[in-house]
Amino acid sequence: MTPKTLFKPGKVECSYKVYAVPVNQHLSREVKYQLPLGKPPKEGWPVVLFFQGNYFPIQFKRSTDDPLGSYYETLAVKRLLDQGFAVLAPKAEAELDWLTNSAGPFTQYELTSDYRFFKNVLSAIKQGTFGPINDNRKYATGMASGGYNTSRMAISFTNEFKALVIHSASYATCTGTTCSVPQLLPGAHPPTLFVHGFLDTVVPWWTMDQYYVKLQEQNIPTSRVTDYLAGHRWVPQSPTAMITWFQQYP
Repeated sequence: MTPKTLFKPGKVECSYKVYAVPVNQHLSREVKYQLPLGKPPKEGWPVVLFFQGNYFPIQFKRSTDDPLGSYYETLAVKRLLDQGFAVLAPKAEAELDWLTNSAGPFTQYELTSDYRFFKNVLSAIKQGTFGPINDNRKYATGMASGGYNTSRMAISFTNEFKALVIHSASYATCTGTTCSVPQLLPGAHPPTLFVHGFLDTVVPWWTMDQYYVKLQEQNIPTSRVTDYLAGHRWVPQSPTAMITWFQQYP
């Protein structure tokens, strides 16, 4: 399939391919993906793993009247492709949410199907399954459950990701108003940008602030974009903020 994108007022659409990545001998999950147009760099395309929110699989076609500002989610996918980033959008288990915080801070993540799945996704990237991708330039992002899962990449898959962008979420084991960020974060935690609505009542802004402050205390590069009029949703600043952050960490 030839990569292509469509953008007109109120609508955005990108073509994509689908590959089934195994979880175990009996189960697999789909990964939607697309590569940029043109000749890839010698080392391959940098890649962004784009994680879905709760009950909300990533779509490569959206309009401005779709819920939770998800138009800006797909606009971010388009702009990443336009800027030379490959995009991989894995599906959560049963297309519901990620298991990073299923039992809060007591989650035994290495026993979850997500852990096995992402080990296989990372292995598939390395093996070239998705095409010419630079295994040394991986990034991750997502909103809500996808944002918590983005944090999980820093904790359980150390030294794999160059930078992260967390939307409307906080630390990997937090959930909504129940949030406690550890005193000590991994020393290899990637540079992290937070994008959050100040009026978010589902994942309150202060839960993100805890995480942001801990990163600052450990001198881990971090920044944030707060939309003071937004609730729990993608915001118009998301696409540009995400790309600018990732481009700082080649």
